[in-house]
Amino acid sequence: MGYRVAVVGATGNVGRELISILAERNFPADEVIALASERSVGSEISYGEKKVLKVRNLADFDFKGTDIVLSSPGAKVSAVYAPKAAAAGAVVIDNSSYFRMDPDVPLVVPEVNPDAIAGYKKRGIIANPNCSTIQMVVALKPLHDAAKIKRVVVATYQSTSGAGKDAMDELFNQTRGIYVNEAPAKFQSKFTKQIAFNVIPHIDVFMDDGSAKEEWKMVVETRKILDPDIKVTATCVRVPVFVGHAEAINLEFEQPISEAQARRVLKSAPGVAVVDRREDEGYVTPVEAAGEDHVYVSRIRKDPTVANGLNLWVVSDNLRKGAALNAVQIAEVLVRRHMRKAA
Repeated sequence: MGYRVAVVGATGNVGRELISILAERNFPADEVIALASERSVGSEISYGEKKVLKVRNLADFDFKGTDIVLSSPGAKVSAVYAPKAAAAGAVVIDNSSYFRMDPDVPLVVPEVNPDAIAGYKKRGIIANPNCSTIQMVVALKPLHDAAKIKRVVVATYQSTSGAGKDAMDELFNQTRGIYVNEAPAKFQSKFTKQIAFNVIPHIDVFMDDGSAKEEWKMVVETRKILDPDIKVTATCVRVPVFVGHAEAINLEFEQPISEAQARRVLKSAPGVAVVDRREDEGYVTPVEAAGEDHVYVSRIRKDPTVANGLNLWVVSDNLRKGAALNAVQIAEVLVRRHMRKAA
């Protein structure tokens, strides 16, 4: 007997990936329901090779009888509908930022803290972390276990898909426009500055201390997921890439750890692929990571300026492991450990 699964925000970048990954991984679903706003009702989304889902209206959907809700509609919509779904008896795995720092909502990356999933019983909601946080903690967890990380300094290189389909279109249209002598500003609506042939050190709103909220998210989420004692500082940058986030990470450890030891630990870690050859093409970029499930680690090297320091280059598909895949993996652990149905 399978599960009844609803996907909220089904027509967005992450929603479509959720539906695709459910099919790819043969998730035990008897029924998958695609939900979105009224303007998308009736549109069709492929589910596997042969099935097509017709989008239904989220506003009038009755969640009673639904087992799992995979939610990615944005924080404002999640704030309204995730509690409604949970009250109807579903377990909600929410990809928005709204519930992440709620002390009664577990914030989960299955390779890092799968036992936290059990905390869903408090509110019926599990939070999916920020895309940049997910890929970073997948790489950091095995190293933290080996030598205990004291401090993390990270600079991100985040693709436009992290800001949605309209942001990807903006990159495409600005790039094309530049080649035909059209002003980039003509196509500017999602980003505060031109994104084509540029980088923007500003993701989400600015906070009182000068940090952008994306940077704050990485700090507080890493502490909640991995270790509250880790010091984290981040600079988050939007780059003219369609899919795939990259991160330059500097680590300071409490105990000595060599490059060779770090490679061994990372190679055996779940969800991690090490591609680290000191030669041309001996590293991974977002182009190679797009469409893949792993968190790729390259450029592993000592930082000689601090005791017990290492540098890493970490790349992953932000729509898959950074969002949809992580949510489906949470659902897989959920049904395996906590929601088994009788045959």
